[in-house]
Amino acid sequence: MSKHTWDPDRYLTYADERGRPFVELLSRIDAHVVRDVLDLGCGPGNLTTLLAERWPAAEVTGVDSSPEMIERARAEHGGRVTYEVADLRTWAPEEPVDVLISNATLQWVPGHLDLLPRLLAMVKPGGWFAFQVPGNFDAPSHRITHALGGEPPYAELAGDVAWPASYDAATYLRALGALGCEVDAWETTYLHVLHGEDPVFDWISGTGARPALQALEADPALRASYEEELKRRLRAAYPASDIGVLMPFRRIFVVARVAG
Repeated sequence: MSKHTWDPDRYLTYADERGRPFVELLSRIDAHVVRDVLDLGCGPGNLTTLLAERWPAAEVTGVDSSPEMIERARAEHGGRVTYEVADLRTWAPEEPVDVLISNATLQWVPGHLDLLPRLLAMVKPGGWFAFQVPGNFDAPSHRITHALGGEPPYAELAGDVAWPASYDAATYLRALGALGCEVDAWETTYLHVLHGEDPVFDWISGTGARPALQALEADPALRASYEEELKRRLRAAYPASDIGVLMPFRRIFVVARVAG
């Protein structure tokens, strides 16, 4: 997947807000007798543990391409869950699993719609494939981040970084339906109320803005300038109010039952 590194501490700044979509996705998987569960893009493992709680008799495996994330997962959430560093584009389990879940990961894989047949092959007939991806890439936070990265003097380092992207719910439904699945697809827009001096920057610096910020690490002064200007623009786009900073966040959910 993406070649940039991840900071588990920064990613977990809004752990509750990031975790809610996972919980809602998990609640729509109607699987009962489950022997093995796979979490692709498990991150720091704080949500993968919920899979072990949901299906206590199952063997649960978490996979992520980030060594930093897997190190944190093993240190804090090992035991019931096995964690492995691997790239989901090339890795596969030894045997198909009953439940495959992927939370906020596929948007980092360019052309991931073409990857769906391969992911379905990881699931047993009659099993479940569920994923959630952000659907807010036209939001001000993303538009501002992309635009600033393409402006001088930042463009030389950040102008060609890989940005995350996703499709709408109907596109995923049609693609998986054509592959023989029974599909439930929907979207939800969360209204997050954030607090702090620059909460939107704090949020996106752990995810969507990460590629540009890492690219600019080669020039610390330029990165500091980029951060300052990005914060300024985000404050204008997401003004503070008496209740905090309101950040709408649209997410796409898909739960598919693989043909038996």
